[in-house]
Amino acid sequence: MWMRGGTSKGAYFLAEDLPQQRSERDQFLLRIMGSPDPRQIDGIGGANPLTSKVALVQRSEKSGIDVDFLFLQVFVDQAIVSDAQPCGNILAGVGPFAIERGLVAAKADTTPVRIFTQNSGQIATALISTPKGKVNYQGSARIDGVPGTAAEILIEFSDIAGANCGALLPTGNQRDLIDGIAVTCIDNGMPVVLLAATDFGLSGNEAPETLEQNPRLRQRLEAIRLQAGSLMNLGDVSQKSVPKMCLISAPQHGGCLTTRTFIPHRCHDAIGVLGAVSVATACLLEDSVASELAQLPAGDHKKLSVEHPSGEMTVVLTPTKDSQEFRAAILRTARKLFDGEVFG
Repeated sequence: MWMRGGTSKGAYFLAEDLPQQRSERDQFLLRIMGSPDPRQIDGIGGANPLTSKVALVQRSEKSGIDVDFLFLQVFVDQAIVSDAQPCGNILAGVGPFAIERGLVAAKADTTPVRIFTQNSGQIATALISTPKGKVNYQGSARIDGVPGTAAEILIEFSDIAGANCGALLPTGNQRDLIDGIAVTCIDNGMPVVLLAATDFGLSGNEAPETLEQNPRLRQRLEAIRLQAGSLMNLGDVSQKSVPKMCLISAPQHGGCLTTRTFIPHRCHDAIGVLGAVSVATACLLEDSVASELAQLPAGDHKKLSVEHPSGEMTVVLTPTKDSQEFRAAILRTARKLFDGEVFG
């Protein structure tokens, strides 16, 4: 099933339908996406990391969990299939897909789907609109980066702090110095390195294509990323798509913070779901790089608007008993685009 999940698109498979041997599976996925090729002309990929993604879904044997989900990023111009990170956008389509494929029985109005993300061990509950027991994709919810409206999918995350790196602040610090640049390394669902855009002589409002065409910037970011990966307990990240590098600046449109995120070498047209959660969390840490730039709402129940090149993403954070950890929820939408056969 070819689906839009949030601001991404991907191929959703029942895990049992793909080869069980990893090398054989990955070769098949590279073939169907058309990688490696900058245009992905011989496959269904859209020549962009955001449209070259895969979800493998299966009924879960874990208590209290409905389905297990493995996210795979198929690189566009390299023969790489990576499971190094989760994807909150593709996650948005897992609930509808699971119901459509009969892995979860639909309820009369709204169906909660408990999802275990195998990449990171994260657990999320997706609330899916199912009037009359069928998935509904039509509605009034709007998310930036996607034209029109669709049915709301509320995704609530559980225990995501340090899901990939072992701790919310894997270096043990709210602020570190790498190559003379102040950074905040954080993992609240997605490993992210936050850096002030002004430290690179940028405003932070530049268009993604402008940033991508700046070779010196990309070289400096990659040099910092490789060092940060080791500090964040991720090892050698030269062939991994994490951590994400996020240039931040003061908000421009009434939100909390402005972002420009590299994933890891292309500048994102928006921002990933879990990346936004990590960025929003950093805004609440008093000594982080983000804290001096962020505009925060009052109250304990924080509704933070993270600005990105094509709009904003709202993250709801509620502090837990540990003052440095937060429960997170986010609103997404998804749409079934095609259901059929793909040839490898």
